[in-house]
Amino acid sequence: MGKLFLDMSSDQPNLLPLLQKLSTELEGALQFDSLIKTLYATDASVYREVPLAVAFPKSILDIQKLIRFASENGTSLIPRTAGTSLAGQCVGNGIVVDVSKNFTQILEFNKEERWVRVQPGVVRDELNRFLKPHGLFFSPITSTANRAMIGGMVGNNSSGTTSIVYGVTRDKVISLNTILSDGEEVTFGELTRDEFEAKKELNTLEGKVYQEIFQELEKEEARAEIHAQFPKKSIHRRNTGYAVDELLKSEIFEGEEKFNFCKLLTGSEGTLAFTTEIKVSLDPLPDPVDIVVAAHFETIHESMKSSQVAMKHPAAAVELMDKIILDCTKESIEYSKNRDFVEGDPEALLMVEFRGKTLEEALAKGEALVADLKANGLGYAYPVIGPGRTASAWSLRAAGLGLLANIPGDPKAVACIEDTAVDIEDLADYIDQVDEMMEGFNQKPVHYAHAGAGEIHLRPILDLKTKEGVEDFYKISLASAELVKKFQGSLSGEHGDGRVRAAFIPLMVGEKNYELFRRIKFTWDPKNIFNPGKIVDAAPMNEFLRYEPGMEIPIHKTELDFSATGGILRMAEKCNGSGDCRKLPGSGGTMCPSYMATRNERDAVRGRANTLREFLTRGEKENPFDHPEIKEAMDLCLSCKGCTSECPSNVDMASMKAEFLYQYQKTNGVPLRAKAFSHINELNEFGSLVPGIANFFLNNSVTGGMMKSILNVAPERNLPAISPVSLRKWYKKNYASLPGAEKPIKLVYFFVDEFTNHNDTEIGIKAISLLKKLGYDVKVVDHQESGRSALSKGLLPKARKHAEANVKVFEKLIDGNTPLIGLEPSAILSFRDEYPRIVGRELVDAAKKLKFHVKLIDEFLAQEAAAGKIKSESFTTKEQKIKLHGHCHQKALSSVLWTQKILSLPTNYSVETIPSGCCGMAGSFGYEKEHYEVSQQVGELVLFPAVRKADSDTLIAAPGTSCRHQIADGTGKKAKHPVEILWEALAI
Repeated sequence: MGKLFLDMSSDQPNLLPLLQKLSTELEGALQFDSLIKTLYATDASVYREVPLAVAFPKSILDIQKLIRFASENGTSLIPRTAGTSLAGQCVGNGIVVDVSKNFTQILEFNKEERWVRVQPGVVRDELNRFLKPHGLFFSPITSTANRAMIGGMVGNNSSGTTSIVYGVTRDKVISLNTILSDGEEVTFGELTRDEFEAKKELNTLEGKVYQEIFQELEKEEARAEIHAQFPKKSIHRRNTGYAVDELLKSEIFEGEEKFNFCKLLTGSEGTLAFTTEIKVSLDPLPDPVDIVVAAHFETIHESMKSSQVAMKHPAAAVELMDKIILDCTKESIEYSKNRDFVEGDPEALLMVEFRGKTLEEALAKGEALVADLKANGLGYAYPVIGPGRTASAWSLRAAGLGLLANIPGDPKAVACIEDTAVDIEDLADYIDQVDEMMEGFNQKPVHYAHAGAGEIHLRPILDLKTKEGVEDFYKISLASAELVKKFQGSLSGEHGDGRVRAAFIPLMVGEKNYELFRRIKFTWDPKNIFNPGKIVDAAPMNEFLRYEPGMEIPIHKTELDFSATGGILRMAEKCNGSGDCRKLPGSGGTMCPSYMATRNERDAVRGRANTLREFLTRGEKENPFDHPEIKEAMDLCLSCKGCTSECPSNVDMASMKAEFLYQYQKTNGVPLRAKAFSHINELNEFGSLVPGIANFFLNNSVTGGMMKSILNVAPERNLPAISPVSLRKWYKKNYASLPGAEKPIKLVYFFVDEFTNHNDTEIGIKAISLLKKLGYDVKVVDHQESGRSALSKGLLPKARKHAEANVKVFEKLIDGNTPLIGLEPSAILSFRDEYPRIVGRELVDAAKKLKFHVKLIDEFLAQEAAAGKIKSESFTTKEQKIKLHGHCHQKALSSVLWTQKILSLPTNYSVETIPSGCCGMAGSFGYEKEHYEVSQQVGELVLFPAVRKADSDTLIAAPGTSCRHQIADGTGKKAKHPVEILWEALAI
């Protein structure tokens, strides 16, 4: 039975009883509460339309029941996988049918014949991880490949960077299992002439679609109209309307190929049938060695001319990035690390990939291109990015869409003319005319993407919150369509028509062909239940936008300073829906751990950002944060901060969650458990007076169990014990007598965070002892706790008090020569992240200055070693294997590489970084009873299996106190802080 979510505010209340009844009949779920409808009202486009409901079918029968319901009740079905569509294909007022959660199986694989059969919810990169050991891969690749699903790629006829070599998705589809609009299950694939004739004789809807296409395309005048009006045949990226031109290539009409309706269904955007299984052909893995020539240009025109030159060489990919995107990468925490090959300030980069069986072979191809470019006087720099670095370089290109959301203010780079494709020989002239056209609108568009395929993603900068911006949205799109038609190009190369381009299809293919499209649509789908308003009979492209033109956008007063983005609402608006937060564990990274565990849209950064945007924009309550929907969406956010670096738009959900909790609790009160966790330092301070008694109380099954019950803490958890002596007391008593250098290298201040002071004192002792033994003078001064616990629970005034006190203490003590060093990442990195945004105005400058001189102990030791002040000779030469798990905040705001470097100081220590994201504990999150299961699920994604597989003599290293407790609870193994390992490895 499907799970029932009631929402009495349904847009169609007359259907509510029927929806309730349908929900009980499905094996999967049908939801129609206000939160779920908010989450699915948008995709990665500029559109917003609240659906009637959202379905999560588990079976073919479920889909047939949904089709019957839509047919009988005059509503529609909008198929959806990852929801990364840029043209609004997944937005509509019917029932959104999300197959991304349950239709995710790889069903059949044939290595010899090179094909695989999958369900539509299989992620492209996950499929290729399965295929890689067999030497094969599914070749179409989009910039969203780590979350894009095969069903969506078929619906959109996706192509991506490799299409110049491997073709597009349509070229790979062998057969499709579908359900037609009458509920009939039908498989479409290649047919001989006799098989085609047999299909025409069927007295079913399947037979009717074969009869109709034959009647339409057997007419010579109809075929002539297609040839006259469709884009040039040399343009292999073509997604404008239905691909009837591809059907003409069959032996039934003009060509020699077998007839296959998959050619029509691929790119049909779910408007003709509902796909349940997909069989695709595979390619051998490309040559293993790859390099990228990053040619630099002073003009866009020059880069376009160069793409024509590049296409005369055996390139695997030819991709463009312009100055606007390059400038965006400077401001991104994650992507700024990957642009060290950029020389000067180019107007454009052309990134050309070559592959070979050896490095020499790949380099020879690259050198030939560079020589050709120079001979033609094109470009001014040609750095070659070698193996091992190409992935990071390509990540800049892949992040283009999300990075554009970082343009400050309400005007954004809008997807409306970004998908045009022309013949490669026309590209330079076409782009010149586009730029000239855009000057007439006072625009300098963004240029990026698939230069080698004749497709440049062009984006105007528009403010769609204004009437003028919406008018330009339409006018620029119309002017672009007219220009594309002039060059006999395709208005959509890979992103599809959706809502943004469908209204221009009559202009692009002519009225006769458009009427042919309409007849095809309504033969397949007489009641218009499959994704209506896409491709045919579309609404005007400037309706149903995320914002109503001229609507008042509220400003919300907050405790944390969000002024850098124009307030908390605009921080949420930075999410453009590209769905990077929906990647799965195999793709690496931290973001978004709860989504990886649950696969629920609600639990992705995108879902939370959409919820905030919706209710902070349209909510009518006196306290705009006082919405249970926001609370539900925020509930499983672990505040890991992965999104602050991994989200191309740098959506900072951890800070928004802290702010939300504070604002929500102003109306609803602070729960007892939140008070207890946020005052953990004071409670530990009290317990440290009699640590033995306190620990007995905490760990006794009776009293400890009562405490867990009162605070709603998971009974499976072990509560952290209080150390016999605090680190501060130990320091005052013992530091002077510790062995160290007569003349210290430098003075450092040590931040005694609340966790190290009372719970991990032994680690703190070893850290201070290690620093002194290595020649540093370590000073501990009176200061307050970090405030991390208060931040995580939304007690922002308490956190501000601690932050301001700490800034006042350290602002005159710390500088470039005298750093502040901390052990616990979540505590010490607060100085970098939250402190400048939470302290009073008078302390902001001091906090900003201070954050540059605050270091994790891992960073400090690694930097000192790089400067030659710490040497490997100080450590043992014994062999030791180490598996390292990095802390989330460290990954987001610093780097795990620092830790890897210091653990490699002992000559024969071998360090392997576990490719894990969040451990799942996340401070108090994993202790909370209602979150325990998800916490364990997160741990089981990568971390727990990696730790369990480690040899008994392999050390497990983890800088975070929460991580070490999670590893202990989840695997029974003890993890050590890296400084413990170094202390034990000292040989001096």
